[in-house]
Amino acid sequence: MDIHLRAWRPEDAPALSHLLNNKNILDNLRDGPPYPYTPNDAKDYIEAMLQADPDTTFAWAITTDDQPIGSIGIFRKDNIHRRTAELGYYVAEPYWGKGAGTTAVKKACDLVFANTDILRIFAEPFSVNAASCRILEKAGFVFEGPLRKNALKNGVILDMKMYALIKP
Repeated sequence: MDIHLRAWRPEDAPALSHLLNNKNILDNLRDGPPYPYTPNDAKDYIEAMLQADPDTTFAWAITTDDQPIGSIGIFRKDNIHRRTAELGYYVAEPYWGKGAGTTAVKKACDLVFANTDILRIFAEPFSVNAASCRILEKAGFVFEGPLRKNALKNGVILDMKMYALIKP
């Protein structure tokens, strides 16, 4: 399976809506995306990503055969952390465990490191999301430590894990 990253397109809205209408995915993301996730929600997200500042927001559709199967973004921080960015991603459930997430993370980080002055990319998955932690580890991220009682998701206080990748 060939995994590629490309800019979101307005015509991707129905596919994106379908991807995010999955509680198994939404339960591992930060709050924000509504459930159900409508084509209008997807359209608004795509427009926001296409209009975002290209020096601070790096967002792509994860695709196979040019069809979206997930989303990935790297978001620059500010002030003293302006050379640091946060990574977020998800892959459609039928592609879990097939290397799509790891490939997408590697490609996105390589693109950002090669084309920006960002030195550090970090991710903070929920501790219970072992699959996402494994993706980060396989992509070369280093576990830097636990973030105890760091999030409130679905009414439950959760620990998270801090992972980071440093520009080579």
